[in-house]
Amino acid sequence: MGRLKMLWWTLIMAGWLVLRSRITKTIPHHSPLLRTLHWLPVRQRIDYKVAVLTIKVRSTSTPSYLRLLIQDREHGRNLRSTTTVLCQPFTTTTFAKRAFRCSAPAVWNSLPKTVLNSDSVAVFKSRLKTFLFSQAFSSSSAH
Repeated sequence: MGRLKMLWWTLIMAGWLVLRSRITKTIPHHSPLLRTLHWLPVRQRIDYKVAVLTIKVRSTSTPSYLRLLIQDREHGRNLRSTTTVLCQPFTTTTFAKRAFRCSAPAVWNSLPKTVLNSDSVAVFKSRLKTFLFSQAFSSSSAH
């Protein structure tokens, strides 16, 4: 069983404990459980953590060793409508794509302008969770 699958099951079981539900032989679909608790699925939780770490690194430049790993992409023209896009390094392996220097730009560049144009880290977190929550539960299959 993969690590994400184990984390997913841990999240589901924690949800059952929080709701004090009985676990039967057939566990109902997990989406209503996570939606009820307003919890993000594992993949969205990972994106949330990476995005929050990225905004903290970009706004405070600490820790400095992480700031060195992410770079803004230079645009030819300075347009008002453009938001900061991070330079995404080329990788050939799945393992390398999990590194912060690759995953942070991928997550950051996938976020909408409404999330990226937040005034503070607290507003960013709120908008990010709302975006990821709607992304996770917009379709009937969230896993």
